[in-house]
Amino acid sequence: MDQVSKALTIAGSDSGGGAGIQADLKTFQELNVFGMSVLTAVTAQNTLGVHGVYPVSPEGVQKQIDAIGGDMGTDALKTGMLFSAEIIKAVSERIDHYQWKKLVVDPVMIAKGGASLLQQEAVAAMKRDLFPLTFVATPNIPEAEALTGINIHTEKDKKEAARILRSFGIEYVIIKGGHEHDEESAADILFDGSDFYIFKSKRFRTKNTHGTGCTFSAAITAELAKGKSVYDAVKVAKQFITAAIEEDLHLGKGHGPTNHWAYKRKEGKSFETIE
Repeated sequence: MDQVSKALTIAGSDSGGGAGIQADLKTFQELNVFGMSVLTAVTAQNTLGVHGVYPVSPEGVQKQIDAIGGDMGTDALKTGMLFSAEIIKAVSERIDHYQWKKLVVDPVMIAKGGASLLQQEAVAAMKRDLFPLTFVATPNIPEAEALTGINIHTEKDKKEAARILRSFGIEYVIIKGGHEHDEESAADILFDGSDFYIFKSKRFRTKNTHGTGCTFSAAITAELAKGKSVYDAVKVAKQFITAAIEEDLHLGKGHGPTNHWAYKRKEGKSFETIE
């Protein structure tokens, strides 16, 4: 029997199922990777927004990580909503302890409905404790602006933000283009410290994009767990999320979830992804 690839998500729960732990585990499963989870917070959440956030204690987060690290281990891992400086510190210490190198950080800061998912003092902890351990970071434009202090309007701005983010100790930086005002395409920029790579996809007119960031970073994590290069992992992740947005599910009254099984239905067929 072939060895099973394993991926771990350290993130918050989304009771609506479109983002967070739920989106990550669905993505791992669809990409044929065994998924494990560490819960950082429970949210009361649906397509209309976040109605409550109930964090797990730092000790509880640490114990969950130790349960994985002391037994099955993981081939790659990602972080999503970490909520507080205390949780970020606990997570960073345990990742360093287990010497897990393939860490994907999705610096979740603001929900689709505008609710803050990261306390202000946690931003400094993320830069200080987590980014030096980070293999791949996947901020969207508002997150990149908040982390770098620059306004992003052009491709040149995205590249400058990527350079600043990499100076925090991150090995690979991806700045996602979903929040751009380009009506035709969405362009993500990958920076490896010397070269930039652009991944473009057709932009679809839909409000059903809840959980896109979680899903994209989870797909990268799954592919890294299989031993893929960062470039190839991002390429699959871009195809995965493009399919998930294109074939959305029309659930809920607000920002609905994407379709996590769309990618498998399109395998072997042409994708809308443009390189």
